[in-house]
Amino acid sequence: MPPLSPRLQEIVDALPLTPDMRVLEIGCGPGAAARAVAARLDGGGHILAIDRSAKAVAQAEAAAAEEIASGRMSVRRAAIEDFALQAGEAPFDLAFAVRVGALDGRHPEAGRRAVRRIAAVLAPGGRLLIDGGDPLREIPL
Repeated sequence: MPPLSPRLQEIVDALPLTPDMRVLEIGCGPGAAARAVAARLDGGGHILAIDRSAKAVAQAEAAAAEEIASGRMSVRRAAIEDFALQAGEAPFDLAFAVRVGALDGRHPEAGRRAVRRIAAVLAPGGRLLIDGGDPLREIPL
C-alpha cells in the first residue's frame, strides 16, 4: 500500500477509531484513506467506502483487494444524498468525508439532503467528521 499523503495521514490519525467500529467514508476516491482505516479495524470493525464515481469505485476495489477479502472493507457506488442502508446492514458508528462538495458548503441543497441521509444511517451517538478543521471538524446531526 503506498503511503498516504501527509494531509490524509493527519486526517486518518485524527479519526476517533476503535478496532470494532463500523465506519462510512463518503467520497472515497481511489480508497487510500479507507485502506488506512481498515488497517486499524482489527477487532471485527468494518469500513464501507462509497463514491458516486464508477471509476473511483473500481480503483478503490482494485487497490483494496486484500482489505475486502479480509472482510474489513467494502466499496459501493453511491451518492451520499441518495445513500441508504441495505437490508440487514448495521448502522455506522462514524462517518467521514474529505473534499466532498455536498458537505463542505459548495452545494448547500445536496448538503442538506446528505446530512439527513447520514443521520439516518448512523447508530445512536454516531458522528460525522469532515475536513476543514484542525484537521477535522464535526458536523452536528
